Amino acid sequence: MSIRTQTFVGTPDDVPGPIRLPSPVEDETDDDVLLAKLAARAWNPGQRHDQVWIPTAWIAEHYGPERVAQWCRTVPRYADGTGVELPAQAEEVAAYFAGAERGPVFPPASAADVEAAERRIGYALPDLLRRVYTEIGDGGFGPDFGLVSLRRGQRMPGDLTDWPSVHTDRTHRYGAPPRSWLLLAFGGCSMEWHLSLTAVGNPVLLYDADGWEAPWGQNPHDGLRHAMPLRRWLSIWANNGQVWDDVLAACS
Repeated sequence: MSIRTQTFVGTPDDVPGPIRLPSPVEDETDDDVLLAKLAARAWNPGQRHDQVWIPTAWIAEHYGPERVAQWCRTVPRYADGTGVELPAQAEEVAAYFAGAERGPVFPPASAADVEAAERRIGYALPDLLRRVYTEIGDGGFGPDFGLVSLRRGQRMPGDLTDWPSVHTDRTHRYGAPPRSWLLLAFGGCSMEWHLSLTAVGNPVLLYDADGWEAPWGQNPHDGLRHAMPLRRWLSIWANNGQVWDDVLAACS
């Protein structure tokens, strides 16, 4: 994949240029097509997350004990004896959820919900992201650990805590990122996906919250690790890809 350099023009608390961005490839250019693909994954309980928990007893019953052993050797970090987290595209996932009810895990946000979130954030959401929230669902699906909600109090069935939202406290060791960075999803450990609401093109930013040191004169911008267009971030996931592959390609 080729890499191009793009300078974002924004406010001082936003993204300084230059930022390396991967050239867009295989992006969905039609919003309606992209939203339809996103909905197909988001409304399927076996596809709305990149990794899906499947009981090992069910796998053993339908595919045999050796298949369980194979998966436990392949993804040992995500197996505890009672279940294993499989890639959403695994054959077992499709079979396990074949008869499951389809639909959004959280109801779509209303226009009033979006406007309330925008007032709190202090910035307007891009039209494409607004449509994702109002036409597909209020988070709970999408790349990495899943899109956060606009509203407080959303909870996955069986969970003991609320799903993350734009209200989630993002303060780390040396403070929070700029307010103009909208939290989109968590990426594991100290990695977070944000959307710049003031930089040209509203890029998605991969931010390492522990990747900068205030005592060294650094600020949150020093924790930025990657950037890509929002359309690309969504298109990769809509087409069953991994957003981290884009990150790794940019580093190669």
